[in-house]
Amino acid sequence: MVRNVAVIALPEVAAFELGVLCELFGYDRRDEGLPGYDFAVCSLDGRPVPTHTGFDISVQNDLSRVEAADLVAVARYCHNGYSVAPAVIGALRRAHERGAWVMSVCTGAFALGEAGLLDGRRCTTHWRHTDELALRYPAAKVDPDVLYVQDGKILTSAGTAASLDAGLHLVRQEYGIAIATALARRLVVPPHRDGGQAQFIETPLQPVQCETLQPVLTQVLGTLDQPHSVDTMAGFAHMAPRTFARKFRKETGATPHDWLTNQRLLLARRLLEDSDLGMDAIAARTGFGSAASLRHHFAQRLSTTPQAYRGTFRSHAA
Repeated sequence: MVRNVAVIALPEVAAFELGVLCELFGYDRRDEGLPGYDFAVCSLDGRPVPTHTGFDISVQNDLSRVEAADLVAVARYCHNGYSVAPAVIGALRRAHERGAWVMSVCTGAFALGEAGLLDGRRCTTHWRHTDELALRYPAAKVDPDVLYVQDGKILTSAGTAASLDAGLHLVRQEYGIAIATALARRLVVPPHRDGGQAQFIETPLQPVQCETLQPVLTQVLGTLDQPHSVDTMAGFAHMAPRTFARKFRKETGATPHDWLTNQRLLLARRLLEDSDLGMDAIAARTGFGSAASLRHHFAQRLSTTPQAYRGTFRSHAA
């Protein structure tokens, strides 16, 4: 059971994510019936650490403190291309070898990648950085869509609020549902968001740049309310459907069906955020045809419902 927690603060650490780890594990709440931890924030040499927002934090412990921890966590950091000192790599590897939990928040996953702890494992980070994480650590199984992933005793999370979800997940694993729910209530957050819930990735509603198919993509985007298919799109390109499908995948990296569905969903998301249109009207404008079809694709691709999405992301700019 986790009793001893060490958080490694790397140069240009993010204050919010570091604060989340401190809030989860750094307060003694035993008088409220919650666990208490032997908690410490550590730096490479025990000296102050610069944050990403222009101030330093005073740290009392160097990496030797990590050797006793049941949980070692790395907060988001932005230093020098996510490079990590060899001493940090060694501390993370030893923690994993002795059976401790190793957790990363947001870009803290890059430190785990440098230590080789992501090789062959499912992992995640903030959606802005998942492509780079996958490129730098090709042996890692990077999932860009989830809030957090546990693979064995390696726990990686997306950024900001997802770090709370991941921490509560770990508490739930170690102490049970009742303790995790009580802690969530104390932190005034939902007691449980499943790790598989989708990150809501901000993707521009525009075609990818293609060598020859750009006019087709532009035409389709302007007529998403129409019932497009591989056959109709191939007709725009004056190609046979099979030839078009092969060329489309080569130039875009996606099948025509997946690309079209994703573009319809992107338009639906913007209409849910910025309009008062009902579900039937949005389904018609985006080419899904019916509210039931719209709900099906939201559940399949985003792990939520259109109504829940609107409630969460509705723009109040007006």
